[in-house]
Amino acid sequence: MTTSAVEPGSAEAEETFPYQRQCPFTPPKQYDDMMDEDVVQVTLTGSGLRIWTISGYHTIKELLTDPRISASRKHDNFPFYFIAPPEFRTETSFIGYDNPEHTKTRRKAAVTFTNRQVKRLRPRIQEIVDDYIDKILTMTPPIDFHREFSLAVPMTVICELLGIPQDEHDFFIEHGTCLLGGHSTPEQRQAAIVEVNAYVDKLITLKEKEPGEDLLSRAMAEYAASGEEYTRRDLFNMIRLLMNGGHETTASMLSLGTAALLENPDQLKLLLDDPEGMIEPAVEELVRIATIGDTAIPRVALEDIEIAGKTIKAGDGILCLGLNGNRDPEVFPEPDKLVLERGTRKHLGFGHGLHHCIGADLARLEMQLVWTTLFQRIPSLRLAKPFLEIPRKEGAVIYGLWELPVTWDVPAGD
Repeated sequence: MTTSAVEPGSAEAEETFPYQRQCPFTPPKQYDDMMDEDVVQVTLTGSGLRIWTISGYHTIKELLTDPRISASRKHDNFPFYFIAPPEFRTETSFIGYDNPEHTKTRRKAAVTFTNRQVKRLRPRIQEIVDDYIDKILTMTPPIDFHREFSLAVPMTVICELLGIPQDEHDFFIEHGTCLLGGHSTPEQRQAAIVEVNAYVDKLITLKEKEPGEDLLSRAMAEYAASGEEYTRRDLFNMIRLLMNGGHETTASMLSLGTAALLENPDQLKLLLDDPEGMIEPAVEELVRIATIGDTAIPRVALEDIEIAGKTIKAGDGILCLGLNGNRDPEVFPEPDKLVLERGTRKHLGFGHGLHHCIGADLARLEMQLVWTTLFQRIPSLRLAKPFLEIPRKEGAVIYGLWELPVTWDVPAGD
């Protein structure tokens, strides 16, 4: 059946997608049947489109390396599950490009995110983590860890990479939440895009006049060295992607991962007993269990595709469900359990194929430094309210928590 609009309330319109998780780390109950069938059609809440969802780990990997699918937002049936303003279709970054434009544009930013470059950032990121922990320890608990720490650390890192002053970080936190948080109206998203564009335009003009050691200046230099002309569109979209994706995703993981460790003291003890040996698998397992980008891998079929016994027609919208892929019991035994020791990079938390997350190594480093520092410096850290009572970003492009209230023991006399 080709993707088509469904009238709200019609007989054809079943419970609409996306579905709510049963609890913060447990997939929606509807995912069980979807996992059994592997390829299932659902109706999107915002657009009313019927699109294909892909669940199995191996099926997702197969599809994400298939040249017969497109990531371009310009297709009429692109599976937005909110009502997307025009800028979401016409103004995107390399995340919404197909080759050869994707590789050509992505490599301008990739120079900053190589493993070698990321390792050079380690001392500075450690300073940032320590500075924000210092700041937390001057506060009177309980505090909102998500606001005071999880959002602040990656935002500081990405702003320094782009050469954005620290006193302007709140602007991007506010607008990133509006664009990716899931509660914004189309009008609010459109207004946020306009305001971010105005800021970025000024930033590009500044870097053209006064280039520095930041990512934006290096991207411009890459264009110049290659003899290619850059367009403001390319620079706009690259910066917006890095500002939104570079902080919102890591911030969500820092809060969810911290909560998961606090809720699983046996696993936290394993990490604390051997932080050097355990931190890398711990990060991978926490990324797998949270899968914050569950619904963030949309595609459109360019031609008919036979997969898992179903025919996806040319023009049909597709959504690869990373949460189901990362809970595939054939790949991850007892998938709903947090088991730090089994952590592996074969999960789908950073995507797969051509559009694998460009900032994955940077995000990994930030998480590693946070979780090997935070619990050492604040050993009595704990949740200030039951985890199941903490509001979650259900239906958001990037899943996460709206807040994370925490407390700790304050030494007498402080």
